Amino acid sequence: MALRITGNTVVCGLIGDPVEHTMSPAMHNAAYQQMGLDYVYIPFRVRADELGKAIDGMRAFNIRGLNVTIPHKVAVIPFLDKLDPLAEKIGAVNTVVNDNGVLTGYNTDATGFLRALTEKGIEVRGKKAMILGAGGASRAVSLILADSGAERLIILNRAQELDWAYELAGNISQLYNMDAKAGQLNRESLDSVMERIDVSILVNATSVGMTPDVNNTPIDADLLRPGLAVFDVIYNPLKTRLLMEAEAAGARTVSGIEMLVWQGVLAFEKFTSHEPPPDLMRQEALRLLEKNEN
Repeated sequence: MALRITGNTVVCGLIGDPVEHTMSPAMHNAAYQQMGLDYVYIPFRVRADELGKAIDGMRAFNIRGLNVTIPHKVAVIPFLDKLDPLAEKIGAVNTVVNDNGVLTGYNTDATGFLRALTEKGIEVRGKKAMILGAGGASRAVSLILADSGAERLIILNRAQELDWAYELAGNISQLYNMDAKAGQLNRESLDSVMERIDVSILVNATSVGMTPDVNNTPIDADLLRPGLAVFDVIYNPLKTRLLMEAEAAGARTVSGIEMLVWQGVLAFEKFTSHEPPPDLMRQEALRLLEKNEN
């Protein structure tokens, strides 16, 4: 069924640079159509030096909601009126809601990650987690784990950007009065952590293993074990080498496609005040992934 635009159609969208490969329009528009909502979701390519004008345009055109992707997740904050407390702690926004000209920033990357875990029956409270990487994805993941009651976090990052890991761990320790440590991402550190600490949740928040680098993995297979929950934020490929080796070791696994879907679901709810069908949004994302692979 063709999308029908009316004078009452509510506009939502995505801003970033680039936006050509986004799956969000397909996910959101499919849900609008199935639910009979008079909404449309459009991707907007916005250069860094035009970001302020784009946010002014959101108000001027009464755009209801925008998702925010690279490179604007941090830079957009000064242009907003309010921040959700979690987004403020993370220091990054991926969802902006316009309530009669008042713009509020949220981070559904973080809450989407948590929802993906809980939907798989993985409990966070009281657990020890190891996060690989200390960039934007790691920050969202680490903060939501701490916010949800994880007992301990170990953040490992490559040597060139080790300061990021120490800064992130320090911020979390201060914000949540919890045990958050940092170290270098190498075999020695991984051996030490896996031997000394009963890690329950392992998150790959690096790009290691992403297409076309599909034969690489951030952690050797012999360190994986039953009882471990392994989450890879990468969704292309759908099943990374890390996830395949984790499954073979008897660990529970979660693909990054789940984080993508659930961040979209939670943004959709904020834009429309309706709960969309997650299965449909997942189906659309998988369809596009399959199309891109062929």
